[in-house]
Amino acid sequence: ALEPLSVGLAIGVASALTGYLSHPRFYCSYVECCPRAGQRLNATALKAQLDNRLFGQHLAKDVVLKAVLGFSNNPSPKKPLMLSLHGWAGTGKNFLSQILAEQVHPAGLRSKFVHLFLATLHFPHQDQVKLYKEQLQNWIRGNVSACPSSVFIFDEMDKMHPGVIDAIKPFLDYYEEVDGVSYRKAIFIFLSNAGGDLINKAALDFWTSGKRREDIQLKDLEPLLSVGVFNNKNSGLWHSSIIDRNLIDYFVPFLPLEQKHVKMCVRAEMTARGYAVDEKIVQAVADEMTYFPKEQKIYSDKGCKTVQAKLDIHEDL
Repeated sequence: ALEPLSVGLAIGVASALTGYLSHPRFYCSYVECCPRAGQRLNATALKAQLDNRLFGQHLAKDVVLKAVLGFSNNPSPKKPLMLSLHGWAGTGKNFLSQILAEQVHPAGLRSKFVHLFLATLHFPHQDQVKLYKEQLQNWIRGNVSACPSSVFIFDEMDKMHPGVIDAIKPFLDYYEEVDGVSYRKAIFIFLSNAGGDLINKAALDFWTSGKRREDIQLKDLEPLLSVGVFNNKNSGLWHSSIIDRNLIDYFVPFLPLEQKHVKMCVRAEMTARGYAVDEKIVQAVADEMTYFPKEQKIYSDKGCKTVQAKLDIHEDL
């Protein structure tokens, strides 16, 4: 028979070990956990990531950095953070959303607390809008219940059927709770090509008038974007109650990229692949891109989107 002292000691050791293993710091070093309440973003790390990985987007970097840090540092936000990113393909919208997701949840897009929706994949059929709205509400409700700081990214908003996205309007509004769940710590991000033409025209007007690209301010573009997207029938935000209720905190414009920015993308990609940066290859890849307007050839019509594929051709060099 076991001595009472031995049994007691064994139970004590087991209890201590169980307590240690279940301690959040230990447990969360092996299993992904939702960030603790009050946990703030690392401002220095976020700024460094934006500076080192996102090129030619002074407006987007400034707006998103201030918006996200202000939201993170607010112990009691009145509503979720809602950002709508606009611009042509290849200008960095997906890149920025990935950087932001990684700062909130280190696993980024692989995190179980980061959710990416593609309009053409998840909401393809116009005759099923009602079903999509129900599914979307249930998905968001369940995931925010599991982690209040969940991140939801909606890509291809310009291809989404009008009305689908209005399903999330109750979660974005100024409610303390909806059916017992608070959504105030969540982040919602829309990505859209809609409004890209308006942004490009404004950028070209600045260039034509001899003004610096860096002189473009948010106030020069945000009103155009909100009205333009709201009235664009090819946008998932066409006549959306989300815009009508002013629930989007920022319409963030992504400017068209110049050749110097394309070169930055090439250098960054070469470095990421472990290559020494060869300026001859950098120039060759940049020269293979196509630019607009036809006469001036200032802006890359695909941004940096095809840089990786074009660099593949030069790998043997």
